[in-house]
Amino acid sequence: MFQELKPTVWIGKQGCSDTLIEEIRLQLKQRKAIKIKWLRNTEVDADEIARRAGAALVGVRGRTMVLAEKRKGSGRA
Repeated sequence: MFQELKPTVWIGKQGCSDTLIEEIRLQLKQRKAIKIKWLRNTEVDADEIARRAGAALVGVRGRTMVLAEKRKGSGRA
């Protein structure tokens, strides 16, 4: 299902800033699920990004993660 999803957020060498978290939140409201990629030399904690964005971590493969909007009324996606 998420294979067709194109990455809409890229994390660069500066890492995941508060501005980037806000962009992730905005895109999740619009799209319900987004794909995020990051550079090879960038350290990324997918669980931490999901927590900061208030999103559910669907999966991580290589340097790509998929986040989904959390459903209302439950702590799960």
